Formats: sequence, structure tokens, C-alpha cells
Amino acid sequence: MADSKEIMATGRRKCAIAVVKLVKGKGRIFVNGKKLADYIGNMPSVEMMIYRPLVLTENQDKYDVRVKAVGGGIVAQAAAIRHGISRALLKSNEEYKNVLKAEGLLTRDARVKERKKYGRKRARKRFQFSKR
Repeated sequence: MADSKEIMATGRRKCAIAVVKLVKGKGRIFVNGKKLADYIGNMPSVEMMIYRPLVLTENQDKYDVRVKAVGGGIVAQAAAIRHGISRALLKSNEEYKNVLKAEGLLTRDARVKERKKYGRKRARKRFQFSKR
């Protein structure tokens, strides 16, 4: 660990993995070295999704969040970041468990893309069938 107390946790969603570090600070979020708004662009709903665990536990101004996110797309990474922040907050204080669990923020969303099957266009889509 570094000089200041930092709490680490990992969040996952689809193929995205986010390693989250919570450090005492002013409520700033940095993803892969960029500010959150610069990283996700103009997507306020995604930004709200990431801030959700901090807002629920009333910690939006107490921690700075540093994230290393890899894999997946922007929204999957955002969900992984949210999962990671939730797990880190739980490590910092066990009393947040009921609040976070009620919102479903501690559950790892296990849905992933189904593999393509041979003889098909995609996982389930078939080629057009012609009777005659």
C-alpha cells in the first residue's frame, strides 16, 4: 500500500475488468489516467451509474477513485467500475452492505455474449430456410 490508506477492489462485467483504488480525497474519478468525463465522453447516464454507490453511501466528496479499466466497451467498463467501487466501499465499512446489496450493486452481472455456433450466422440466428 502507498503512504495514504488506499482500498483496492476489482469489478467485472462481460469482458471488462476494472481495478479500483479508493483514496481519501475530494470525489474525483480518474479512469486510465483521464478524468471520468473525458474518458466516457457525453454520456450522463453512464456517469450517474458510476457515481451511484458513492451517492447511496454518501461518500461522493470523501474519496478520490483511481481506476484501471481494460476490455469490453465503455458501458461494460462503467458497470465494472461501479461493481469495483461498491466492493471497495464495502471493504472500507461493513455497514454499507445492506444499502449496496438492496440496490444490487454487489452482485456480479454474469451475463456474457454467447459463442457463435457452427452452421449458423451468429449464436442463434440461422440462415434463411427455403421450403421450395
